[in-house]
Amino acid sequence: MSRTPRVPRAPRIPRATVGALIAVGTLLASALQTGAAGAANGPSANASQSRLASFWTAERMRSATPLDLLPVKAGAVSETVRRGAERLVKPTLPKLPKVPSVREAGGPWTKGGAVVKTAGRVFFTYQGRQASCSGDAVTSANKSTIITAGHCVKLKGAWHKDWVFVPAYHDGQAPYGKWAATKTLSTPQWTASEDINYDVGAAVVGPLDGKKLTDVVGGQGLAFNTGYNKQMYAFGYPAADPYDGKKLIYCSGTTIKDPLLSKDHGLSCNMTGGSSGGPWFTSFDESTGTGLQSSVNSFGYQFLPNTMFGPYFGDDAKNLYEKAQTS
Repeated sequence: MSRTPRVPRAPRIPRATVGALIAVGTLLASALQTGAAGAANGPSANASQSRLASFWTAERMRSATPLDLLPVKAGAVSETVRRGAERLVKPTLPKLPKVPSVREAGGPWTKGGAVVKTAGRVFFTYQGRQASCSGDAVTSANKSTIITAGHCVKLKGAWHKDWVFVPAYHDGQAPYGKWAATKTLSTPQWTASEDINYDVGAAVVGPLDGKKLTDVVGGQGLAFNTGYNKQMYAFGYPAADPYDGKKLIYCSGTTIKDPLLSKDHGLSCNMTGGSSGGPWFTSFDESTGTGLQSSVNSFGYQFLPNTMFGPYFGDDAKNLYEKAQTS
C-alpha cells in the first residue's frame, strides 16, 4: 500500500478543553501497568479466560454503565468554590459546518454479514465499576487483535482492568465467547498525554477453548492514510438513552474533517455512550458486511449534537496495529 505523508502531530488539547467534549462511549481496558504492556490478567491466559468468563455474567454485562454516565468521584470535585457577583457572558460559538445527511442516523444493523461477528461489546472495570465500550476484530498475524478507542483501554493515566471482548454480543449473551485480553496498548500520544487526535487502542486476546479469535469470528481489513471526506459506515453498541446496549447500531454517510479542536473525521450520527471504540469502515460492502476499518467512535461536542468524531488512521495508528498484531 502506498503511503501518503505522515499526519502532522496536532497540539495536545488541554484537559480543560477535553472536558468540553463528551466521550461518546464508555471506556474499556485491560489491567495493565504503563510500563508493563504484557499480560493483562496474570501469567496464565487460560486462567484469565476462565476467571473473566465467570466474572462477566449476563447480568453484569447488561448492567455495565457507559463511562460518561458514571458518577464523578468526590475527590475529583473541589468542595470550596469562591463566590462573587453574578456575571453573564453571552456565548460566541463558531459557525459550525453542515454535516452531510446520512442514510441511517443510528439504526439497528439488520443485514447480517461479517460485521455481526467481528464487531462486539467490550467490558472492563473502571475505578471499581463495571463499564463498557465497543470494538472490532481485525485481520492480523496473531489472529487475536482487536481495534478500539484509546480511552477504551486507558483513561486518566490508568489502564482499565478485567478487559474482555464479546463478539456478536446481544442482550447479555456471548454466542462466540468472552475473550480476555492478555495485552492492551494504545498510540504513544494517547498513552503519554491522552491526546484526542490519537484516541486509538488495541487489545490482544488469548485463545479460547484452544482456538484463536479470528479463526472463530473472522477479521475485518484496515486502511491507513486514506484522506478525508469519505463515505463511511460506523458501528457500535450505544448503551445510553435512547439505546440500551443490547444490539449493534450503525450510521452511514460522508464524513467531514473536524473544523474545531481536532484532526478527526466527523459523521452525522446519534449513537450514545457505550459506542466508543466501535469501527468505522471505508469500502464497506452491505451485502457481505465487510470493509476496511479506517477509524473508531471517539467523541462528540456538547454544542454539536448528533455528530460523532473518530481519529484519523495515520502512521501512528498503523504502527499500533503492527505492534499489536505481532504480539
